Amino acid sequence: MKDLDQTKTNDLLKSIMEFELAGVVRYTHYSLMVTGPNRIPIVDFFKGQANESLLHAQQVGEILTGLEGHPTLRIAPIEETYKHSVQDILAESLNHERKALNLYKDLLSTVEDASIYLEEFARTMIGQEELHNIEIKKMLRDFS
Repeated sequence: MKDLDQTKTNDLLKSIMEFELAGVVRYTHYSLMVTGPNRIPIVDFFKGQANESLLHAQQVGEILTGLEGHPTLRIAPIEETYKHSVQDILAESLNHERKALNLYKDLLSTVEDASIYLEEFARTMIGQEELHNIEIKKMLRDFS
């Protein structure tokens, strides 16, 4: 096993936490902006995504502080496009989820062969983000 690069790991965990907290704001915003006949299930979907982003931020924060890191009070930048059709919101969501997936892949490559716990955590999160990508792509399919 190699030594854990704690500085790089903590920096990545901070970035992931900021990104997940931005997801809470993003998905809450989306849930408020959905209109139309399919509003209720789509709003429920976005509220669920917001709750899951908060849970992920909390999990990452626990690991970060366990590694003697200090989470920031910032969130990742959120672009407001002012486009609120369901298709636009889902497309933005897919972009967000792809970025999250890449952050967790970066974490995995950083902790691989240095911490089985962190490897398994990263793999679990990668699996969840891949599933989100699949679900959103399926939701977007009727729009193409």
